[in-house]
Amino acid sequence: MSVNITFLGGTGTVTGSKYLVEHEGQRLLVDCGLFQGYKQLRLRNWTPLPMPAADIDAVVLTHAHLDHSGYLPLLVKQGYKGRVYATPATCDLCRILLPDSGHIQEEDAAFANRKGYSKHSPALPLYDKHDALVSLNALHAQALGKTFSPLAGWKATFSSAGHILGAASLLLEVAGRRLLFSGDLGRPDDLLMNAPDLPPDADTVLIESTYGNREHPKEDVLAELGPALKRVSARGGVAVIPVFAVGRAQAILYAIAQLKASGDIPHSLPVFLDSPMAVHTTDLYQHHPDAHKLDDDGLRALKHVATMIETPEQSKALAKRHGPMVILAASGMATGGRVLHHLEHYLPNHHNMVILTGYQAPGTRGATLAEGGAFVRMHGQDIEVKAEVVQLQSSSAHADATQLLDWLKHMKHAPAQVYVVHGELEAADVLRQRIERELKWRAVVPEHGSTWPT
Repeated sequence: MSVNITFLGGTGTVTGSKYLVEHEGQRLLVDCGLFQGYKQLRLRNWTPLPMPAADIDAVVLTHAHLDHSGYLPLLVKQGYKGRVYATPATCDLCRILLPDSGHIQEEDAAFANRKGYSKHSPALPLYDKHDALVSLNALHAQALGKTFSPLAGWKATFSSAGHILGAASLLLEVAGRRLLFSGDLGRPDDLLMNAPDLPPDADTVLIESTYGNREHPKEDVLAELGPALKRVSARGGVAVIPVFAVGRAQAILYAIAQLKASGDIPHSLPVFLDSPMAVHTTDLYQHHPDAHKLDDDGLRALKHVATMIETPEQSKALAKRHGPMVILAASGMATGGRVLHHLEHYLPNHHNMVILTGYQAPGTRGATLAEGGAFVRMHGQDIEVKAEVVQLQSSSAHADATQLLDWLKHMKHAPAQVYVVHGELEAADVLRQRIERELKWRAVVPEHGSTWPT
């Protein structure tokens, strides 16, 4: 029997990554992500999978970002009984991210019910913190470079993908076929993370395409971030920086530490990291020293450049402070979390600034800000945007189009088939064309829900 892949997410969009691999009645799910962004995408989170969760035999995660791991509590809640394999750092991060995700969903539902702005009565979370904590029992750590057996007769091997702590590419070997899942690939020139490992040979490759139609600018994040912070500081304003708690928060903190050390921004400029999840993630960098570029001095700079905010009371107290100051808070696309309250408070004032630090998926509040929207909808009301909005072009943790192609070129033999995934339709199709034109390989952008042989 053949080995088939069904694309249950991460196709035509950068969210919801889920790839179901089947062979002779055995089912393995690679990634288990939440859909984010447009409402029609988010509604997919509420749509049952095409098979009972109990019929999936194993799950393997490439990394911990919620668009790759955030559906896991729901899968377990729906009856999944198997193991979830991931790298040690990914397991550590999931123990931070998943309960936080459940907690935020509980809070958002409670807030909507209190304020009465939800169309549902009552508004319910997709899953809650308890569901997330239960799902953590399924995690089983597997070291990079060590082959393990997620199912009888199947082999799996993680290699480093850069990107964030624990991020991995996955080589899956089943029935004589070699399937390579790139996961989210980092940049060779990333400020914090090591370059991705070179890819092994495979018959079938799934390659991400977040930046499949773009190249990163030549200037680095310091050259972009420094002038923006200097500008808002000079006018006494507040810079709100929506960040992903894992990866982007730490990269921006480290950049700010370097800018202060070089005198490009005032050393006295107060900086606050208002995200318990980001605070705990920052601590993890000390526990996984091989996964990043920071030495002891760099780790100290990362920890001490900002005041770490954890309690809701501390977070609310920030609103009583005057600028200049910098507030980093999750989430990175302003889809939820504490950053919403800061945006609500600071967006209507032209002295302030919002600094967008990475890819903003269509349909998110971050995308609305990036596109110059005059209003942003939050907590059932439209908030006027008077603050200056700056979008950094150089702070992405994803490889750009040429870097993705360079990674593929290191394969010694051409794969029989490449599937271009985890990208908006235009980005995915542009990368598909480049793979076909420059590498002369067969490439396709699969449709959501479609099944393909390997």
